[in-house]
Amino acid sequence: MQAPADIHVDLRGVSLVYGEDDDQTLALDRLTLQVERGEFVAVVGPSGCGKSTLMKLVTGLLAPDGGSVFIDGKRVDGPVRNVGMAFQNSTLMPWRTTLDNVMLPFEIVKPHKHKLRTLRAQYEERARKTLEEVGLIEFAHKYPWELSGGMQQRANVCRALVHEPRLLMLDEPFGALDAFTREELWVMTQRLWLEHRFSAMLVTHDLREAVFLADRVIVLSRRPGRVVLDRRIDIPRPRSVAGTYDPVFGEIVQEIHSKIVEART
Repeated sequence: MQAPADIHVDLRGVSLVYGEDDDQTLALDRLTLQVERGEFVAVVGPSGCGKSTLMKLVTGLLAPDGGSVFIDGKRVDGPVRNVGMAFQNSTLMPWRTTLDNVMLPFEIVKPHKHKLRTLRAQYEERARKTLEEVGLIEFAHKYPWELSGGMQQRANVCRALVHEPRLLMLDEPFGALDAFTREELWVMTQRLWLEHRFSAMLVTHDLREAVFLADRVIVLSRRPGRVVLDRRIDIPRPRSVAGTYDPVFGEIVQEIHSKIVEART
C-alpha cells in the first residue's frame, strides 16, 4: 500500500519485543501512526509506554518485530538519513566550541561531509546564521562548560537543524531545565518550526509543552504501547506562554491528562 504524498512518517501495525525466549517484554503492540509532511506531533503517555522506543523505530535505530515503518514512502531498513535529533541530556562535545559542535553534522552526514573541505566557509556561515536565530552567536567560540543548561540545549537544537533535515526528532529535550528556561525554548522551537516547516516528533512528559508545540498529541497506553488518543490541537499559532493559562488550553491539557491516567490502569 502506497502512502499519500503528504505523509512523511508512516508506522503500520508496528510491534517490538525486548529480550529473548522466556524473558521477553512487548514494548509496542501493532501501533499505527502517521505524521504529515510539515506537521508537529507530540507523543505522551505513562512511563515505560514505549515513547523513546517509537523514536528509535522511526529513525531506524531499531527494527520492528512486526509491521513496517516508512519515511517518505520508503521502508526503513536502517538508520535514516536527513533526520535531526535532540535529547534530554546535552550531547555537546566538551572539547569543541559551540560553533564547532553545531558544525558536526556537516562532518558526518551525506552529502555534506564530502563537500565540507571545499565549502567550509559556506557551511560555517550557515552554522553562524543558525546560532544567530537562537541568540547564541555571541557564544560561538565558548565551550559547553561555559554555557548555561538552556544555552546548551539551544546549541543542541541548532546542531539538529543546521543541515536542514526534513524531520526533527525531539526526545525530552527540555526535561532537565527549569520551568522558565523550558518555556523560553518552547517559544524558540515554535518559531524555528514556523520559519522552516520541518516535520517534527516530540516525546515529552510535560503536557503543557506537548499542547503548546504540537498540531497533534498522541497518547500511548501503558506497555505494550498502543495509541489510545489522537488529539488535534486547534489553538491558533503563534502560541504564547501566557496562552497556556487560558481555560481552553487548560481543558485540553486536562483531557490528555485524564486519558493518560486511564491508560495507566
